[in-house]
Amino acid sequence: MTDTPPSHPPASARDAASTRAMDQALDWLIVLDSPSEAQTREFQAWLTAAPCNAEAFARAQAIWEGPQVAQCAQTLDTAKHKVSVLGRLRPHWKPLATAAVLILGLFSFSNLPMRLQADHLTVIGERQRLQLEDGSKVLLNTNSAFSSTINDQQRIARLYQGEAYFEVPANPGLPLEIDAGPVTASVRDTTFAVRYLDGIAQVRVQRGDVDLRSTHSDARVRLSAGESIRIGPNGFDQPARLDPATDLAWVQGRLVFENCPLNQVLAELRRYYPGWIINTNEQLANVAVTGNYRLDQPLDVVRSLAHITSANVREFPALVILN
Repeated sequence: MTDTPPSHPPASARDAASTRAMDQALDWLIVLDSPSEAQTREFQAWLTAAPCNAEAFARAQAIWEGPQVAQCAQTLDTAKHKVSVLGRLRPHWKPLATAAVLILGLFSFSNLPMRLQADHLTVIGERQRLQLEDGSKVLLNTNSAFSSTINDQQRIARLYQGEAYFEVPANPGLPLEIDAGPVTASVRDTTFAVRYLDGIAQVRVQRGDVDLRSTHSDARVRLSAGESIRIGPNGFDQPARLDPATDLAWVQGRLVFENCPLNQVLAELRRYYPGWIINTNEQLANVAVTGNYRLDQPLDVVRSLAHITSANVREFPALVILN
């Protein structure tokens, strides 16, 4: 009996292809600083030759435009002009970016303990409805991790990352407590949302009252219906007015923006798109956007944004580029 050949390349072959694609992507980033027409055609051919090429180029470009490289540029040269700084950085680009890729890869694995603690996980672009043992209803938004422990002694939920919308019924027993990074919310008979991303929490109250306690100090705040507050490493910001039509539009499966800079719109869209969305035209960053979109169709939203801003859009596997 003969063995059936595998339908997919072994992991070692895939890893080698990914490493080779990243190495080529780093070379292309340097070439594309001032490409000839022939080089531009060669790059387009390489980019579409394999999905791993587009993915590698997106990662490399995100790193190049990210804070790691900018900090190294400032260290290497304190000149005010970006061109001269980047010129000094170019010879160091490949080893610097390669190291950054490895670091970012390690960061992705650092989420593993958190994800193992979670009872419920959503992938990018997914929403999930839950009902807790006490009757509370929870809607998890994209890329979220959540767990709960509810019994006669405690009613505790934890949002490890992401966003959740809670509908908590009246309960004569213990209040429901939700831990989300720098804040703990204690609630009864309340409808509210919690968002916890990059060390910052945001609480938005639609109905009822929410008692908040900072996990870093004894500071406490009570929020009422129609209020919102941001909590960071330094504690509570001032409460702000909640706009349910925009702030909680995701609960209805929508993304709503009112005179919002395009760079902020794209940042929100990236949470729902399982790939990279990159804007290479700095002039588009502050263009004001107003619109009401379906959050389960982020690629269609990018196409619409390109149309209303007269931008060009290029689509590749797991990569969309606006310019």
